[in-house]
Amino acid sequence: MRGGPTAPYPRARPRRAAAWTPWLYLAPALVVLGALLVYPVGQLGLISLLEYTQAQVSGGEPTSFRGAGNYAELFSDAQFWQVLLATVGFAAACVVSTLAVGCALAVLLTRVRAVPRLALMLAALGAWATPAVTGSTVWLLLFDPDFGPVNRVLGLGDHSWTYGRYSAFFLVLLEVVWCSFPFVMVTVYAGIRAVPSEVLEAAALDGASQWRIWRSVLAPMLRPILVVVTIQSIIWDFKVFTQIYVMTGGGGIAGQNLVLNVYAYQKAFAASEYSLGSAIGVVMLVILLAITLVYLRLLRG
Repeated sequence: MRGGPTAPYPRARPRRAAAWTPWLYLAPALVVLGALLVYPVGQLGLISLLEYTQAQVSGGEPTSFRGAGNYAELFSDAQFWQVLLATVGFAAACVVSTLAVGCALAVLLTRVRAVPRLALMLAALGAWATPAVTGSTVWLLLFDPDFGPVNRVLGLGDHSWTYGRYSAFFLVLLEVVWCSFPFVMVTVYAGIRAVPSEVLEAAALDGASQWRIWRSVLAPMLRPILVVVTIQSIIWDFKVFTQIYVMTGGGGIAGQNLVLNVYAYQKAFAASEYSLGSAIGVVMLVILLAITLVYLRLLRG
């Protein structure tokens, strides 16, 4: 029929084009990230499969392929498993403490007036902007057994915080939380401010306590933000290097405060076993990817 309705155009093509549109916007950033990450990670994986020590670096001996030999040597080392266990425990304590302090202060920011809020924000951003080496040195001075004010206030005399294993880890944990909580605080505070005030007022009128409001109202609504800050904290705290290296003198007495990053540094540069150091780096990368994927899957489920 000449005057009949025309057949509608297929919609598969526009939908398919729309699905590719976000990737086109992300393409420049993905290219830059690929150039900055793919090559170093590839080189790390390649060196971990080779016999690559100071002899090979200096050209005294040829480089040979070991395959999984470096990983077999690493996994048969009892110290590696001790350091891995210490790293997981230390990182978990840092993540939980950072999230607790950051979320608590974010809620506090919504309860105080403008001037205290500004002062707290400036203090937190100052801690965030402080380089890790500088912050670690300041914390060492604060807890110095001879001249530190903390021991005088607590009446501990000449107690050395870095002598014992757990006290040294605790001291480093305090510094890590101090320089990490501002990111959590600012991010969560921005999320809380985006929550409609009517929701919080309705919960308060129903007689909910502040803890119940956070647990039943704010936390579910802030779930995407909490995912981001948790994953970031896991990545940062699992690969802590500067604080441990500076505050414990390279890993503590007899290596009692070693974590994987410092352990890899010692293997690669102190012992000149670059292949073993690279293997530790690959193991860290795999662990972080696995933790992130499992965490995201649990949240989606």
